[in-house]
Amino acid sequence: MIKNKHNFISIMVVLLFGVILFFVGTDGFQAFTEETARTNRLMEEQPKFPEVMLEDSKERVYSFSEFEDKYVMITFVYTACSSVCPQLEMNLAEVYNAIPSKYIGEDIVFLSISFDPERDDPTALAKYQTFFGSDGETWRMARITDQNELDALLDEFGVIVIPEDDGEFTHNSAFYLANRDGYLTEVMDYTKTEEAAAKVTSILEEDLE
Repeated sequence: MIKNKHNFISIMVVLLFGVILFFVGTDGFQAFTEETARTNRLMEEQPKFPEVMLEDSKERVYSFSEFEDKYVMITFVYTACSSVCPQLEMNLAEVYNAIPSKYIGEDIVFLSISFDPERDDPTALAKYQTFFGSDGETWRMARITDQNELDALLDEFGVIVIPEDDGEFTHNSAFYLANRDGYLTEVMDYTKTEEAAAKVTSILEEDLE
């Protein structure tokens, strides 16, 4: 009887310890995947877009302050991508087209940033943007030529990019929204375009009230 009691207590201690570990590892049961945990951390920290120099498809070079006082909807891609990037950008185009036109360019701009600057020069970016209806102004495609600056941005925004031997990259994907002051304010599931468009539109409407 005593032995069974001890066994029961041991099992309960192990279960309790497991629950505590799960609680800590999932940000209080909120995150059931590493990606969700990453997103939750970003939403808590809301990092500011670091000072980097961008070169876009029109060969213009400028800092992120180019978009001062505007929201910026951001994706991270590379043009040679044959897997998720084309879908990511097609979905971004859906969001772009769903947001009321009165906000586009005035209150929000879209920015697709390549993390493969060696291959994604302005010519490659200019060609790539035609596949998705990017106009190069209200929706720009750009690269960051300084690798240290690029790495700092990817790290700050929790973007995981792992080079593969075949020239491809393993990477995560999302929609990132920076506010008028350059702080990350939303990280959205890129597969839920209607939800993303509604959320961004709501933010813009509330901001302008």
